[in-house]
Amino acid sequence: MDAVTAPGLVRVTSPEPGVAVVTLHDEPGRNALSREMVSTLEATFDGIGRDERMRVVVLAGLPDVFCSGASRALLDDVVARRVPSADILLPRLLLDCPLPCIAAMAGHAVGGGFALGVAADVVLLARESRYALNFLNMGLSPGMGTTRLLEHVLSPAVAHELLYTGEARRGRDFEGRTGVNYVLPRDQVVPRALDIAARIADKPRLALTALKRVLSLPRRQAFESGRTLETLMHEVTFAQREVPRWIAENFADGEQPKPTGEPK
Repeated sequence: MDAVTAPGLVRVTSPEPGVAVVTLHDEPGRNALSREMVSTLEATFDGIGRDERMRVVVLAGLPDVFCSGASRALLDDVVARRVPSADILLPRLLLDCPLPCIAAMAGHAVGGGFALGVAADVVLLARESRYALNFLNMGLSPGMGTTRLLEHVLSPAVAHELLYTGEARRGRDFEGRTGVNYVLPRDQVVPRALDIAARIADKPRLALTALKRVLSLPRRQAFESGRTLETLMHEVTFAQREVPRWIAENFADGEQPKPTGEPK
């Protein structure tokens, strides 16, 4: 796994023994969660989890965008019921990965992109980047287990406020108020993540996988209970006639979501 590549979407490298770095690298799509991106990530994490040489995974993105959330096409498919919302289970990739996962969110993260990152075992944010849960801005009730999963990282008070308002917050606004591991200048996020990964990678795999199962259990349980209730909410909210208009208004140039609120 010295330089494995999924062309155009995800890059996988191993900068040192035991460390797998998964980089979302869809520059034209600004790392949106398209159906192709989702399927590539699923295959990537499955392969890494089966690789006995690996000990830890670092998930990163483009320098300025970690992940911009669901693509316009994927959202349209979900609202039109062509793709069941219950099938969008990206946080489970990190929660169920047998190895410790580190999310190096140096760039902005929106909606499902933010939900994906906070499913990691160790979470790093950039002080100057923006993070948002913009589901309600599009007339959609939250999904991907965020109604419960976010509480384990952002604290219930902060998680609930962000879900209700849909506003973006700078990483610096999370310092001292949440369970995020590190909030650093953007150029320090990935190097710190790699340093943490190196300190994990020299541990025995069997002990690491056993510990991962135990420590991730509360979050895995929260995710499953949250997504079950979210599916019921989706049955109601997705049926609103206004939802396609809300989605269209939330996207700039038809493909990328507009800035979410005014960051503090």
